[in-house]
Amino acid sequence: MEENEQRQEEDEERNFNTKGTKTTHLHSCRQCGKSFRRKSKLKKHRKTHAGEKPYTCTECGKSFSQLDSYKQHQKTHEDKRDHECLQCGKSFTTAGSLKIHQRIHTGEKPHKCSYCEKSFSHSGHLKSHERIHTGEKPYHCTQCGKSFKDKSSLTYHLLVHTGEKPFTCTQCGHDFRSSSNLKQHMRIHTNEKPYACLFCEKRFSRLCDCKRHQKTHTGERDHECLQCGKSFTQSGSLKIHQMIHTGEKPHKCSYCEKSFSRSSHLKSHERIHTGEKPYCCPPCQKSFKDSCSLTYHLLVHTGEKPFSSYQMEENEQRQEEDEERNFNTKGTKTTHLHSCRQCGKSFRRKSKLKKHRKTHAGEKPYTCTECGKSFSQLDSYKQHQKTHEDKRDHECLQCGKSFTTAGHLKIHQRIHTGEKPYKCSYCEKSFSQSSDLKKHERIHTGEKPYHCTQCGKSYKDKSSLTYHLLVHTGEKPFTCTQCGHDFRSSTILKQHMRIHTNEKPYACLFCEKRFSRLDSCKQHQKTHTDERDHECLQCGKSFTTAGYLKIHQMIHTGEKPHTCSYCEKSFRQSGDLKRHERIHTGEKPYHCTQCEKSYKDKSGLTYHLLVHTGEKPFTCTQCGHDFRSSTILKHHMRIHTNEKPYACLFCEKRFSRLCDCKQHQKTHTGERDHVCLQCGKSFNRAGHLKRHQRIHTGEKPHKCSYCEKSFIQSSHLKSHEQIHTGEKPYCCPPCQKSFKDSCSLTYHLLVHTGEKPFSS
Repeated sequence: MEENEQRQEEDEERNFNTKGTKTTHLHSCRQCGKSFRRKSKLKKHRKTHAGEKPYTCTECGKSFSQLDSYKQHQKTHEDKRDHECLQCGKSFTTAGSLKIHQRIHTGEKPHKCSYCEKSFSHSGHLKSHERIHTGEKPYHCTQCGKSFKDKSSLTYHLLVHTGEKPFTCTQCGHDFRSSSNLKQHMRIHTNEKPYACLFCEKRFSRLCDCKRHQKTHTGERDHECLQCGKSFTQSGSLKIHQMIHTGEKPHKCSYCEKSFSRSSHLKSHERIHTGEKPYCCPPCQKSFKDSCSLTYHLLVHTGEKPFSSYQMEENEQRQEEDEERNFNTKGTKTTHLHSCRQCGKSFRRKSKLKKHRKTHAGEKPYTCTECGKSFSQLDSYKQHQKTHEDKRDHECLQCGKSFTTAGHLKIHQRIHTGEKPYKCSYCEKSFSQSSDLKKHERIHTGEKPYHCTQCGKSYKDKSSLTYHLLVHTGEKPFTCTQCGHDFRSSTILKQHMRIHTNEKPYACLFCEKRFSRLDSCKQHQKTHTDERDHECLQCGKSFTTAGYLKIHQMIHTGEKPHTCSYCEKSFRQSGDLKRHERIHTGEKPYHCTQCEKSYKDKSGLTYHLLVHTGEKPFTCTQCGHDFRSSTILKHHMRIHTNEKPYACLFCEKRFSRLCDCKQHQKTHTGERDHVCLQCGKSFNRAGHLKRHQRIHTGEKPHKCSYCEKSFIQSSHLKSHEQIHTGEKPYCCPPCQKSFKDSCSLTYHLLVHTGEKPFSS
């Protein structure tokens, strides 16, 4: 440094001509080549290279290399804004800042570009702009070698390396790299939109968005691709477009090997791995991975329809103009992709793009005369028509099954050959169809590209989204001709029909059991192989399906995403919520065809049907007792093992059943939340209340098969019928005496123990 400065001083001394008069010249810095008219300015500048910052602020500790910068900074603490604009009242810390501001009112732009006709109010803006023409990027990042046109861009970029986000939003806690980003973000909370379009009534929170929008009115597209002639409103859009030609994808995923041409696409993709959903909907608190999904979701609340037919036509017209321009100077067409302006999807053929556009417009010009179904594409329509004609010209020589297309036959034949040409990049699984592979790989990547516009839910495949959309419409287009039940898909109807036909086409490979559904069969087979390939990383418990694992993990996270619309209770599974809500609505959709009884859930009906058949398929290996369900057998087995896994929170008592433990705990808490509206008596269980209410109604639903007596409780009926049958199922182990009920046996056992529980 000293040597450099000495050489500069010698240069300055020689800087006189022979007549002794000083020549007009610039004082140049030897380190960066920057020139100054005054020697004092050069001296100040040298301090930036030396890293010398002798001026330190006593308020905040910030240091500066130059005195005027230090003084300027101090005014931010004092908030001395002595220079006021007479036109709008805005005040500034320096006269220079005021002068630049006043040019907004006067429209004065004294700094003209040497390369084009643009003018600027600020010399700094001109300098930055001219670097677009010259390509000069004098500010270099020492860590990664990237270069920038201006210092502020470099300063902002350096925060990427440090990870520093010093500006925090006081409303939501989000951190930002610059005060300007924070300022723009704050407008989301305040809904402030200070920038108005000159051509329409639209307003914007950011100036750049307003300028970009205005170009849709003016048609200005001054950034042209030299390879294909396509033009863009922004240099950034052009740069991203050029990556199609170069194949460059500079943004690499930290979690997998995927690369992207845009940083925003990378960011959105990485959220698949991290599960981050930073965009929250204020009305319903739903979260989304990207702002685009949130914006689209908000239309559910506003009821707004974003794409009018007029806008659709305008978009199509712009695309046609782009395509006409898509010839180079020699008149030969360049190889490029035809991109949809609405969703970004690209196609090699213009005809494919035209077909695709119809999906956005909702246009379905091809209507089936047989069933009235409409289609957006001709080939889909033709394919559908074959379902009515039942033209199946392509027959499998091995099993005789026939298909409407050769492609479908080819895929089917892989069942016989066992061919699975599509291999997963992440695991060793193979598939007979490319679409099955694609769906499977999304399990690994977490990608869910099909989004519901009404609730924001995402799905791995289109069919799942299509099925989900029926939840919002309430539509169940497939009706059972046997019982009148409606279903959302033909597959579910097909499965349901097997209840009526008793068809069970899927046989277990290990035992003689057969099933009406393939997934049930596969699920059952895992009980033989004990295949449990879905393991919980927190407790090591493993499951046969990914779905069961997901539900189990909610025990650890405490997550209960399904909330009751009638009370504050939440549930882990949608099925549990559905069952619970039927308590409020009183709905019992499952009817017994033999006795007209109804049930809230299918399992209740299934269990009840065993009463009519008398079937008790679950047998205790210890005592030979039969039971209607595996759950009841499991509970019963604890009598033999004396296992009592459920402990009371208030005393030392333990129970073999969870419901008994919960029931007991209410004796400590005094909780009796089931109140009789007729007499005010309260109960700790809904079942007890129901039984009690029969006293008021006189209802005795349990009828004796041998005489005309009826009973309020099934247990009373059971005990009564044993008088007719003479059955005494409860046996005393010491003396082999038998009893009709457990209560009598318990009392008898006191004879052997000598215990006298009821003393005088």
